[in-house]
Amino acid sequence: MTKAEIVEKMAKDAGVTKAAAQTALESFVDSVTKALKKKDGKVTLVGFGTFQKARRKARKGRNPQTGEVIKIKASNVVKFKPGKKLKESI
Repeated sequence: MTKAEIVEKMAKDAGVTKAAAQTALESFVDSVTKALKKKDGKVTLVGFGTFQKARRKARKGRNPQTGEVIKIKASNVVKFKPGKKLKESI
């Protein structure tokens, strides 16, 4: 499902214009992004799931084409843990 399809579905279900639905979706995405940028970034949507920031340590990897060992820098990643209702509905 693309962003445009989500906006269309939101507009239809909520009975609002596509512009209003797009604004709401962009606001939601911005809010989640800002919350995850904080030190202990975490967003919990009861029944849906939890977005949480995690730190991935630096490690050694291997270039699959050459077999050469390379260094992979440490980075922040976002993990998603589905909630109970989401798990049951799938």
